[in-house]
Amino acid sequence: MANAQVILKEKIEGLGAEADVVKVRAGYARNFLIPQGKAYEATRTNLRHVENLKAARAQREAVELEGAKELATKISKLRPKFTLELGQGGKAFGSVTSLDIHKELEAAGIKIDRHAIELEKPIKKSGKSDVIVRVHPEVTTILTINVEANGVEESEG
Repeated sequence: MANAQVILKEKIEGLGAEADVVKVRAGYARNFLIPQGKAYEATRTNLRHVENLKAARAQREAVELEGAKELATKISKLRPKFTLELGQGGKAFGSVTSLDIHKELEAAGIKIDRHAIELEKPIKKSGKSDVIVRVHPEVTTILTINVEANGVEESEG
């Protein structure tokens, strides 16, 4: 198949960021990237303008990193609480999942991707748990959540 080299004007998920010179299928470049204004054809003239695009990319990445650090600070200060129902023998009904944590963060006004919450398995025990949240490829933070048990007194009596 025929390939074409293009210079990306903006970040495209799974392909690259602005100022990257990438090889794509000729049809993808001709029918989508170039007409949509997402890429330039990689000619000698256009390759000279890559430096300007790299400067814009560096500026955007610096702003994104600063925003991610501020968001990480906000997340690390939160202490969301969850309640689990316990049956006889102290067995939990349900669990706290990354979706539950995501909903709590959204309720607090923090918008992040649900997949940024790195929870190996759902939390089924009461007490404090630390959850890693990857806000940016270079910035991670720890969110401490408190899980309280409901119905413990009845099962222990």
